[in-house]
Amino acid sequence: MALTTSPPAEARRGPAATDAAGLGRTRATAFVVPALALVAVFLVYPALWTLYLGLTNYRLTGLAAARPEVVGLDNYTRALSDPDFLNSLWLTLLYVLGSAVIGQCVFGFALAWMLRTSPRVVRTVVESLVMLAWILPSSVVAFLWIALLDRDTGSLNTLLGTPGVGWLLQYPMLSIIVFNTWRGTAFSMLLFGAALNAVPPSQLETARMVGASGMQQLRDVVFPHIRGHVLTNLLLISLWTFNDFAPYLITAGGPDGRSEILPVFVYQVAIFDGQLGFGSAISLLMLLINLVIAVVYLRLLRERRP
Repeated sequence: MALTTSPPAEARRGPAATDAAGLGRTRATAFVVPALALVAVFLVYPALWTLYLGLTNYRLTGLAAARPEVVGLDNYTRALSDPDFLNSLWLTLLYVLGSAVIGQCVFGFALAWMLRTSPRVVRTVVESLVMLAWILPSSVVAFLWIALLDRDTGSLNTLLGTPGVGWLLQYPMLSIIVFNTWRGTAFSMLLFGAALNAVPPSQLETARMVGASGMQQLRDVVFPHIRGHVLTNLLLISLWTFNDFAPYLITAGGPDGRSEILPVFVYQVAIFDGQLGFGSAISLLMLLINLVIAVVYLRLLRERRP
């Protein structure tokens, strides 16, 4: 007589119970819907509204506020031919290159590399100080830097013996680049510190035994192992820096627009000048530039050495 076996309990319950949590499709959907609703309200709708505003002449006041008109791509063509926008774009790229790519990445790696062999007390003190700069609120950090760089009573002029030097007036871009480097290096230091722990010590020891210099060890042993971490770090800090608004707290884009990076420029145009349509168009252009930066880094990240 043939033996008959009953199907497993999971099969008898049908496809509704095949998820890992055993909730079923209905209950799983009920858990996801609130999160999707929040994303739609606070992300999708504002993005679509900004896209719409970029196609209009909407303003905060006046006739265009009551009855905005669709102007098509006029805001975008106006932005791409606006010297102020192009100047802000150039300053933003300079800000990203100086404070993120060169400042935070290089300085963060240097700290992680040196702390790797430092005494525990030194490592703890340095990491605590660097982390403190990262976790302090931007408003507090901005106040500290204004006090440091003040022309008349600034601590930096007192230390250097250079009374009367107005750092924020004479060197505004350099000031915000150094400010952002000091403020954001902690992330790169932590990421590179974790990445360096994955480098096999035996390979570094072998390189030292064959007479490899420090730079040769970095080039031939360390960087091949942490290449993905370097690109990931560059991607994240570049995007964060490109959209950073904190320099406004120090220089407000001045003097004469010499530190007016794109986030500050959008704020000035949309809020102070009331040109919400034009400001929305610039915001979309910033998004496209961010996408280009992200695509470049991701393509480099996917490449494999032969």
